[in-house]
Amino acid sequence: MIDVLVVDDDFMVARIHRGFVERIDGFRVVGAASTGEQAVAAVDQLRPDLVLLDLYLPDMFGLDVVTRIRAAGHDCDVLVISAAREAEAVRRAVRYGAVNYLLKPFGFDELRSRLEQYAARRTALRAAVVADQADVDRVLSRSGSPAATAPMPRGLSPETAELVERALREHEGTLSASECADQVGISRVSARRYLEHFSGTGRAEVTLKYGAAGRPERRYTWVA
Repeated sequence: MIDVLVVDDDFMVARIHRGFVERIDGFRVVGAASTGEQAVAAVDQLRPDLVLLDLYLPDMFGLDVVTRIRAAGHDCDVLVISAAREAEAVRRAVRYGAVNYLLKPFGFDELRSRLEQYAARRTALRAAVVADQADVDRVLSRSGSPAATAPMPRGLSPETAELVERALREHEGTLSASECADQVGISRVSARRYLEHFSGTGRAEVTLKYGAAGRPERRYTWVA
């Protein structure tokens, strides 16, 4: 069994996430925390294998929890669950060793796929016997990165995502959702969904262009 600690400042959200985890074979929730301090104490007491970690906690930023538990000598894995869509938040999570990054709100199937990926990688890493470089490469390919292993969200197709990615890669400078829609031949709303997906997984960066009035325009650049 993989022991999981759920960390979220919203009691109802934590309860939902707990219910999701307990529906997945091979996983069990051993505790929950609603603040950073509680999370650090819970890791020390419960010694979970995996922490589902929200970034926006009332007393500290979620990644500061990671720093605290690493300093205390705990090597549990961390899966970030957050509404933070900024590319920098994703990059920081990766630098801090997060095994994946899941954007709120999400459904059961989205969490299940990531936990099943995590379980498979965990098993592969434990069973791996490294005799040469080929073995190292196989282990790393199974581990992957959050952006590379995450499946497409519901309603998005890999084929259209590839077209949007190509438009971003080939465009000099930044690209708006409207400009992307014109290039790819899809609606602006659809283009925005794909662009936000790439932003959320750290493969595109968002900048804001301010005009004379109204909301600033979100513009995207491919960074992966």
